[in-house]
Amino acid sequence: MNTALKALAVLLLTVVLGTASAQTLPDTMTWSSYDVGSAGYAEASAIANAFGKKYGTRIRIQPSGSAIGRLQPLLQGRVDYGYLATETFFATEGLFDFSTRRWGPQDLRVVAGRPSSFGMPTAADANIDIIADVKGKRLAYVAGNPSINIKCDAVLAFAGLTRDDVDLIMFPTYGAAMSALAQNQADATCTLTTPSQMYELAESPRGIHWAPLPADNAEGWARLQDLAPFFAPFEETVGAGISKDKPVPMMAYRYPMVVVRANQSEDAVYNYIKALDETFGMYKDATASMPRWDLGRAGHPPVDAPFHPGAIKYLKEKGIWTEEDQAWNDKRLARLEALRKAWKQTVNDNADASDEEFATAWAKARQQAIESL
Repeated sequence: MNTALKALAVLLLTVVLGTASAQTLPDTMTWSSYDVGSAGYAEASAIANAFGKKYGTRIRIQPSGSAIGRLQPLLQGRVDYGYLATETFFATEGLFDFSTRRWGPQDLRVVAGRPSSFGMPTAADANIDIIADVKGKRLAYVAGNPSINIKCDAVLAFAGLTRDDVDLIMFPTYGAAMSALAQNQADATCTLTTPSQMYELAESPRGIHWAPLPADNAEGWARLQDLAPFFAPFEETVGAGISKDKPVPMMAYRYPMVVVRANQSEDAVYNYIKALDETFGMYKDATASMPRWDLGRAGHPPVDAPFHPGAIKYLKEKGIWTEEDQAWNDKRLARLEALRKAWKQTVNDNADASDEEFATAWAKARQQAIESL
C-alpha cells in the first residue's frame, strides 16, 4: 500500500510540475494588428486561438487602420506584441509619420515574421517583359501610401530606375491603383500577388505579366536593398497568373511580423516564440499563407528591425539561426543605434528650428548616419 501511495504521489507531482512548466505565457496578453478583415488580423487571431487552447492564455487583439494606431500602444506598453508590417521599418528609421519631433527612430525588435511576396504586375499587352521595360510607361502609385510606394521605388531601383523614369500616375486609393491596369489607365503597378484586381486583370483582354526580380542579379539586388534593406529574393507560386508550374522570382518582405519593444524581457520573448513554434500545427491551416509561419521561414532576416535576443536564443537552440543571420542582425542593430544617436543630436541642435527646418536637418543627419556605417 505504501509503495502504491508513493507512486501515486510521484505521478501527481510530475503532472503538477509538468503543467506548471508548460504554462510559460502570461494569463492575459494584448496584441495590436491591422484592421478586422486584413490578413494581419486573421493570422493574429488564428495564433491567439491556438495559444488559448494550448496554454489557456486570454488574448485581446486591438486592431487599427493606421501605423500610429498600431505602434503607439506598443511603445507605451499598453500592448505586448504588435502584428505589424513596413511601419516597423519607418518607425526604426524615423521616416514619414515618424520623422517629426514627437517620434524619431524607435527602439523596436522583431520576434518572427512570415514572408509575403511583392512585385510588379503589368498588363501583358504593355510589352513590359523585365523591370527595365517600364521606363516611359504608365506606372500606378497610391497617394498617401508610403508603405506601398517605397516598395515600388525599390522595384524600380532594381533596374536602376526612379520615379522620374516612368509616367507616374498617382491614384487616390489602393483599390483604384490596382484596378487601373484592367481599365487601361496604367500599364503597371506594384502589389501582392493575390488582390482580386490582379485576378480580374488576368481574366481581362489585357492579361497579366509579372516582371521578374531574378535572385542572381547581384547588382539589381544591391540597389534594391540599399533603398529597402528588409527585402529578400523569393520565388512565388501562388497568385494571379502564377502557379507551381509557373513560378515568378519576386521580392519578399515580412507581413505580418511580430514586433516588440527592445526592452521586452528576454525570457518573455523566448517563451513567446517557443509557443509560436509549438502551436504551429494548430494554426498552420487557418489561411493559405499560414504555413509560412514555420520558423524555418519566419525566423530569418532580413526583417524591418533587429531580432530580439530572446527570439535569437530560441532560434539558435532549434538550429535555425545562422552565422549569416547574426551578421545581418549586428549590421542592422548598428544602423538603428547610429540613427537614434543622430536623432538625439538633431533634436538638440535644432531646438528653435521650424518644423520645415527640422525636417531638412533630420533628412541630412539621417543620410550622413547611414553613409558613415
